Amino acid sequence: MAQTYAHKSSHSLWTTLRPIIHPRKNLLSAICAFLSVAMIVPLLNLLLPSSFFIRPLLAQASSASVSLAATATSSSPFTLYTLSAENITATFIPYGARLTSLLVPDRSGADQDIAVGYDDPAQYAVDSATNHTYFGTIVGRYGNRIRNGTFALGGETFDIPTNEHDGANTLHGGVIGYDQRNWTVTSQSDTSITFTLLDSAFEGFPGSVITHATYTVSSAVTGALGERNPRLTVTTVSVALDEATPIMLVPHFYWNLGAFTTPTILDDQTLWMPYSDRYVEVDSILVPTGALGTVAARPELDFTSPKTVGRDLASAPGLCGEGCTGYDNSFILDRPRGTGAEAANFPVLSLWSITTGIRMDVATNQQGLQIYSCNGQNGTIPVKQSQVQRNTHVYGGGAKFVERHGCLVVETQGWIDGINHPEWGNSEYWIYSPETGPAVNFATYDFSVI
Repeated sequence: MAQTYAHKSSHSLWTTLRPIIHPRKNLLSAICAFLSVAMIVPLLNLLLPSSFFIRPLLAQASSASVSLAATATSSSPFTLYTLSAENITATFIPYGARLTSLLVPDRSGADQDIAVGYDDPAQYAVDSATNHTYFGTIVGRYGNRIRNGTFALGGETFDIPTNEHDGANTLHGGVIGYDQRNWTVTSQSDTSITFTLLDSAFEGFPGSVITHATYTVSSAVTGALGERNPRLTVTTVSVALDEATPIMLVPHFYWNLGAFTTPTILDDQTLWMPYSDRYVEVDSILVPTGALGTVAARPELDFTSPKTVGRDLASAPGLCGEGCTGYDNSFILDRPRGTGAEAANFPVLSLWSITTGIRMDVATNQQGLQIYSCNGQNGTIPVKQSQVQRNTHVYGGGAKFVERHGCLVVETQGWIDGINHPEWGNSEYWIYSPETGPAVNFATYDFSVI
């Protein structure tokens, strides 16, 4: 979830990880999966401080593009890596293990970049020090908010740095979260890349955690008549190495399926979350109160039937915090009986654009979804020039800046601040140790046209 102030080897890996998508079932298989992707040399590289840690403002680093045929496992934090498959091309950088662009075809067959971000990779470090939008990154060790930056575990109280609302809470892992770290490339091919990060008690969290974040592009049979459509698969696997610790990594992608053909997404993009009957109630600074609400009681939050993002937004002041109008809410996924709490073989969210016809269907093994309607954007961040150039045919040339409500963030994650709410009864999804299986966040993003 973004801040609410302005300025603010693919197949082989999945085959290995499939048995442990439901964590805690088999510790031995979890360890084997971990070792299969944690190569000895990358781990040695990670143990050197300069290879796994980066402060903001490294704008002097090279932004040269690298062929995926290269054998090197380390690079500049702003080196571009490109993955391609049928009808999908994606680019990434090690800084934050970050998605920087995603091209898929619109209804006319023209490629559109639907990911919000920057053309210049070095700009992400500048963003971290100024706007801090968390564009396209993996956030952690614990995504979203932790009340007062405090939690109890194993009879001990931990205080981690607070970085929002004058010290009232911790957002996305602390002052320097995973989004500002230089991940190491440990595996790559034309269609898949794995970034690895060794977290040696960063930001005061207990113990060390190693994470592999794997992105894969492919085509999948998702059409009603058996058509093959482009797919992005994102998997993070986090192993607690020595102590019990909270872990909740979150892919933090900003989407505009209309590719900025219009200034906002409000009337252009339709959202559907058929299994999100409940949500986590929050206070005026978006920290959970402990109560769980129903969308039936708050129709503004009801997306169990498709509706445009903007249809009820004007009547929803305060849902995204005090003085804010928009969405910044954590929805609970109540999947159909018999499918399993972590079923990831059917969409739990669909979003589509009227103007481009691009549709995105998201499936995940996570327990919730955070939806953020870019309320904190204020028109000061330029739309990528590469995106602007694709809109020369649009009347007025399309949007030139990322405006308020100009995008939508979809985060596959657990329940916000769950570490402080054991009464919810699902702590097993965010407390991990060497005796448990790994924390796995798995999601697929399928693209088609309407």
